[in-house]
Amino acid sequence: MSTPDWPRRLLCLSLSVPVGTALACGPDFPMRLLDDRAQTLSELPEGNFGFEVNRLGEQLAGLKPTTEMTLTPYWDGDDNDRPYREQRRRIEADELPESLREKVAQLRALQDPQQVLEQGAELPDELRLYIAGAVAFDTDDHALAADYFAKVLALPAEQRKLRSTWAAYSLGRALMARSFEAGDDPQQTPQALQAQAREAFHQARTLSAEGFSDPLELGVASLGEEARLAKLAGDWNSAIQLYASQSRLGSGSGYSSLRQLADELVSLPDEQLKALLAQPMPRKLLTAYLLSHVGWDYDGQPPTQARRLPALLQASVGDKLEDADRLAALTYQQGNYAATRSYLQQAGDTGLAWWLRAKLALRDGDKTQAAAAYAKAAAAFPREESWGSRQTPDWDYESVKPGCRVEGEGAILALERGDYLQAFDLLYRSQEIYWQDTASVADRVLTLDELKGYVDAHVPAPPAPKVEEGGYVPRPVATQLRELLGRRLLREGRYEEAPGYFATPQLQADAKAYGQHRQDAVSRWTPTGRAEALYAAASLARSAGMEILGYEMAPDYAWLGGGYSLGNAEVKPGPFLAAGEVQRQRATEAKPDQRFHYRYVAADLANQAADQLPHSSQAFAAVLCTAAGWVPGSEQESALYRRYVQQGPFVQWAEDFGKQCEEPRFDQANKRYLTEKLDSVRTALRPYKAQVLPVGLVVLAGVAWAWMRRRKAKA
Repeated sequence: MSTPDWPRRLLCLSLSVPVGTALACGPDFPMRLLDDRAQTLSELPEGNFGFEVNRLGEQLAGLKPTTEMTLTPYWDGDDNDRPYREQRRRIEADELPESLREKVAQLRALQDPQQVLEQGAELPDELRLYIAGAVAFDTDDHALAADYFAKVLALPAEQRKLRSTWAAYSLGRALMARSFEAGDDPQQTPQALQAQAREAFHQARTLSAEGFSDPLELGVASLGEEARLAKLAGDWNSAIQLYASQSRLGSGSGYSSLRQLADELVSLPDEQLKALLAQPMPRKLLTAYLLSHVGWDYDGQPPTQARRLPALLQASVGDKLEDADRLAALTYQQGNYAATRSYLQQAGDTGLAWWLRAKLALRDGDKTQAAAAYAKAAAAFPREESWGSRQTPDWDYESVKPGCRVEGEGAILALERGDYLQAFDLLYRSQEIYWQDTASVADRVLTLDELKGYVDAHVPAPPAPKVEEGGYVPRPVATQLRELLGRRLLREGRYEEAPGYFATPQLQADAKAYGQHRQDAVSRWTPTGRAEALYAAASLARSAGMEILGYEMAPDYAWLGGGYSLGNAEVKPGPFLAAGEVQRQRATEAKPDQRFHYRYVAADLANQAADQLPHSSQAFAAVLCTAAGWVPGSEQESALYRRYVQQGPFVQWAEDFGKQCEEPRFDQANKRYLTEKLDSVRTALRPYKAQVLPVGLVVLAGVAWAWMRRRKAKA
């Protein structure tokens, strides 16, 4: 058996309060689009701050996305630079030949740059000069450090392959440190030094992009350092652009810096904020902040200070509508639909713009136009675009890939107009994101032939997955859908077709055995043989029912391994749920429509097995006893016990009926057929014993007389 995917994604929130409302500890479940269809179609999910700010960054040629070599800053006691030094030591150990490693480590431990130059005479110039600069920097002689780093960069390019990027980045840091120490020298003002530092950081990026060694990914780090200087100079526009470019390359430092800038921006007095919003980057950063609901509370309310911001933002825009689709989304979230329509006139053909047009068309009651807009939105969104995870007001989680979400919303309209296969296809494209909705349509809305035709045409069996750490076996959505079909085939009596849709040899064997038992229960000649086949099918239904008979969603929730039940709401016509779909869902509901419905199926099969058995046999009592244990606490359990009391034989273990049962002995049941018939005749004639005995004697005498005459005649 394989482990479902869902437990890896569950979060447990342990919150308790002494008095009043408490939030229980339990898993978060994926949002289902079909649960509240009107709400799904009306809401626009909040954006993702990381995604939105990454859009603001530039694609810098030659700079590669960051790896684990870019460390996330953190505080480590009194020595925050320790992880950086350790990383540098590892890099130098890997980068330098063994003959130089010990010497470099020795030189770095010195306190005097001049000693570095003297004792490192055998080293290449770039290493000797760079280490001298590093020693000067560590002793806070930033002017001398800057001189040494500049000397590295003055070497011919072929002589500084290893330390060019390092030197430019370190030169920027040294100049920045000097700017904080600058005195009254008009040639070395803080502003002049910071301008030189920005040039050095820019040079570090250029050198990294040109292929000079950059194992520490200092080219990307230089973006954040230059952004810091831009912010100090009051250049918010450049600072945001640089941080966004750093974040776009995968740096967590760039992302966190933008969060801090956004928090600072929204805290400014209105007049200062208005002045900054005249610049494009602060305006776009504020749009990303508002669109992403940063800082909103659990009740879905923005922080108090943020409630004044949308009006300030809209007032600042004027005719500058390069982000009209984002502004349209923001006004839609606020319920200002007139402003949304106005912005959409200038929003172009982006996926977000078409998504909003679809929602406005639904508000106008034009479902045809909405369906067309959804199709255009799905085509416009890049398939890989992801807004990350969100938590809904109901505490469900959603992995928002807008292309999948708009197709899912389009599926709701397709269901309403009766295009069930199209709806299923739109949902299935989302794979695991909206698998629960896909499974609901597959199990309950499509006919069995529609589902089988789709799977056979579009969902081949995936290759066997590899077992991951801890014995976890991933289950692709294709596997889940094929097994859903296999279970449905078994439930609907198409036994021979089912086994091939199960993924593992064990499930295939169970499915084949279950189908064979059900067929044997019809084809065997003797009642005992039919009873034995029915009981075998019942036992398998009970032991492996979730895997071979269970519904993926309600009522069994095979998707969750049966570990949780998310309810089983009554299906009735409602918004975007038409009568035709309701009729289909009612026709395919579980029988009985209860959690673990296959247990009741198993008990019913065992009850049918009892129909084939002599009531006085041990097997009759045993199958009823076992079946009662499968459905404890139910009306079916009571009915099985009543039947045993009324019809079955006395057995010692019936005292704890349903809990301690013997295995049925079918081989002993056959002889009970004759004895049971004779017993019934004897019981029927007992009241007439006085009349029957003389008649019996007369009959015996007659038979004897006839036999004697026959012998005489032959003689």
